[in-house]
Order: sequence, then structure tokens, then C-alpha cells
Amino acid sequence: MYFIVPTTYAILSIIFYYLLIPVVYLISILPFPLLYLLSDVFFCLLYYVVGYRKKVVRQNLANAFPEKTAAEREKIRRDFYRYFCDLFLETFKTLTISKSAMIKHCALTEESVALFTRLHAEGKSVVLVMGHKGNWEWAGNTFSILCPQQLYVVYHPLANKHYNGLMYRMRTRFGTKLIAMQETFREMVKLKGEINATALIADQSPRPDNAQWLTFLQQDTPVFTGTERIASKMNYPVVYVSVTRIKRGYYTVSAEVLVESPALEPPGNVTALHTARLEADIVRQPATWLWSHRRWKHKRTNTTATA
Repeated sequence: MYFIVPTTYAILSIIFYYLLIPVVYLISILPFPLLYLLSDVFFCLLYYVVGYRKKVVRQNLANAFPEKTAAEREKIRRDFYRYFCDLFLETFKTLTISKSAMIKHCALTEESVALFTRLHAEGKSVVLVMGHKGNWEWAGNTFSILCPQQLYVVYHPLANKHYNGLMYRMRTRFGTKLIAMQETFREMVKLKGEINATALIADQSPRPDNAQWLTFLQQDTPVFTGTERIASKMNYPVVYVSVTRIKRGYYTVSAEVLVESPALEPPGNVTALHTARLEADIVRQPATWLWSHRRWKHKRTNTTATA
């Protein structure tokens, strides 16, 4: 009796996955005009009917931008939902998009390509740090197409192996390789003889007891310290990656070295630097960050670390 529910759930999950796959591939081959027409339909459902996490988004924006009027914040909220629906379908597009279309729709600046080419010529591996802003999935694809370093993206494997496999295929089509988060440092040590780039998304919501607390978007915020700890142990230059949405379906990716030798930096400085850089990007283009993320669900206690 105890095995009926898990077995039934697993079977239904597999059936749903194989029914979903043709739909996902059909979406991925749609021309961009049709893709965004479909996104408009999703937006109307998500924004006007479902109201996906609308209270979370509204509260996050109110806390982050108290100086803005209610109308200004509402415009950001509406624009965010439009971007969010586009992002969702653009991710599926990764399954079939060509290399030429990929770098057309998500361009890496010439200065950034030159930077990574120089670092590679100098024999330097790097740690890339970025946030959930713009289309970070496309940014990884473009990097793998245009830059000489082997790119490794640190990720959280999904519990469902079928859906995890789908995400794996989308993220590795152009040569990117993935590292499970819990294996990051061990894998980087193994790969020390290779000139590579390891990318981490640093705006996740960490456990408050091992986070660094900073003021981020005008709020007391626990910040993931893994980027700093790993970069310091490996002493790899830390490069901040910014993804800017130029117009619908088009992004520009730029990069800058934040710290050349993180092992020489005071504790907490690397984390503070990349957090401040991300904040500036969000303030400049607020609708293209994941406001639906429960970023501030933890509160500081007397035992948590400070900046």
C-alpha cells in the first residue's frame, strides 16, 4: 500500500513529460514573431488571470523602490511579467536555435570578447558572477560560442531526472558544461590544469546562518558567499557579467574584471563588490530581474554575519 502513490506519481510524471516534449520542441522551432505572440497570450493569462506571485512581486518592488510612485512601480511590475513570459519561451528556443541566431539575439560586446581572449592567452581561469537578470541562459550559450575558455555553469540539478535531462540538453548544446552546486570546489580543483570559466548565479537566497548580510535594493539582505570563497581558494580573477535587454528578443552581454587576485582581498569585499554591481544593473533596468523570487524571505538574527 505504501508504494502505490510514489509509483503512480512516477508513472504519471513520465507520461506527462513525454506528452510535454513535442510541445516544447514545437515552441522552440516557432519563428520569433510567433514565439512572442504566444508570449503575449501567456502574459495575459499570467498577469490578468492567474496573478502568479503578484503579492510577492508587488511587495518586493515597494521595498526596493519606495521613492517611486505606485504608478511607476506598477509599470515595472507589468513590464516584468512581459519579460518573464518572454524569458520562459526564449529558454525553450535554446533547443533548436542556430549559432548565428544565438549570437545575433544575445551579443557579447567586442570589449568583452577581447577581455576573455586576453585572459585565456595569459593562462588565467576565471570565476564569472552574475544575477538572474536579462537572459542569463542565452548569455552562457553566447559565451561558449565566442570565447576560448571552456565554460562551466554551476547549477542545482532538478529532482526529476527527465526534466533535469531536458534542462541539461538546453544548457549544453553549444559546448557549455554543468557542475552540480555541491560539487563545485571539488570539480574546479580537478580542472585546475585547464583554462576555463566557472559561472555562478550569486543572487540566490542562501541560508541566513552562513550568508553575508548587506544592504541590497534598500533592504537587509543575506548574500551567497560561495563565489567569494571559491574564487579566493582558487585565486581566479572574478569577472562580473552584465546582461542588458536592448529590445524584445535582443540582449547585450558585457563583462568586467572586479578583482584580479581575490585571495588578497579583505573578507567580504568580493561579495560586496559583485552585489553592488548587480544592484546598479537592476536599478538601471528593473523590469528584467526576477522579482517573483522570494529573495527576502529570511531575516537577520544576532548570530548572522555582517558585511
